[in-house]
Amino acid sequence: MPEPRLPFTLFFRALLCALLLAGPACAEQVTVFAAASLKTALDEIAAGFEASTGNSVTLSFAGSSVLARQIGLGAPAQVFVSANPGWMDWLADQGRIDPFSRRDLVSNRLVLVAPAEHTSSDPLDDLAAGTGRIAMALVDAVPAGQYGKAALSQLGLWEQLSPRVVQTDNARAALALVATGAVPFGIVYATDARADPRVTQLMTFATDSHPPILYPAALVAGQENAAARSFLVHLFDAEAQAVFVRHGFLPVED
Repeated sequence: MPEPRLPFTLFFRALLCALLLAGPACAEQVTVFAAASLKTALDEIAAGFEASTGNSVTLSFAGSSVLARQIGLGAPAQVFVSANPGWMDWLADQGRIDPFSRRDLVSNRLVLVAPAEHTSSDPLDDLAAGTGRIAMALVDAVPAGQYGKAALSQLGLWEQLSPRVVQTDNARAALALVATGAVPFGIVYATDARADPRVTQLMTFATDSHPPILYPAALVAGQENAAARSFLVHLFDAEAQAVFVRHGFLPVED
């Protein structure tokens, strides 16, 4: 008995979806889990992608550790962008990402910030000699906090300063504590500090004081669709990379 064949209209519709993702009838949903520090840039990039393709992008931002654990438990993300390789490695070990799609997207710097009115000729001395609290993302789980702890340890200051550290769920939350004057100091990403006029950057930590701040991106295994693959490719094209640079991120050298 011959196999049933799809009606021509269904076949043609499927073909259009394969060739013209931007077509209204073929619009697909892309769910992206991304580190909180990427929010401003990714909001802009996703809006441009939606306008040019007709696909819909849902962005979920949080600390990389939170997002990775959610994906590990089966959350329906299709693209994951982490703020460090460690949490991407953790998912890779569980077979939860497509290893062939993984690539470092952008990099960042780590800075010491204070409320905008603060002035200092010796930021590290102010930090060490003061008694005020220091906002940081979770130092044993969230990348920004891990980088900050590493930088302070390399400077020989971690043991002295750790009792004064206020830990937050992500780098943006640490920045908010400084911006609102709740704490006098914070260690955050340069891109976050740059985006908030309520804070001033007192110093940039040397790149050799902490592991490289890299943002790997990959497809989530078993969840991807054509639109997700297209969005991941778009993140690396010249248009999207220009947006990242404009928001203070650094390109990754191949």
